[in-house]
Amino acid sequence: MNNWLYGLYALILGIVSIFTGEIIAFVMLGFILISLQNIQRVLKELLKVNQDNIK
Repeated sequence: MNNWLYGLYALILGIVSIFTGEIIAFVMLGFILISLQNIQRVLKELLKVNQDNIK
């Protein structure tokens, strides 16, 4: 995932948190989403490396 998408997530979460007043909940949700995206990216890279090593 590109870094600009992380910025977009942060912007959207910030706007929503201002309107709802639940800033902490949305900040934590943002951290969770970014962490999950990082985990997914690493797992895809590991899968590609493992598939290349098998061939």
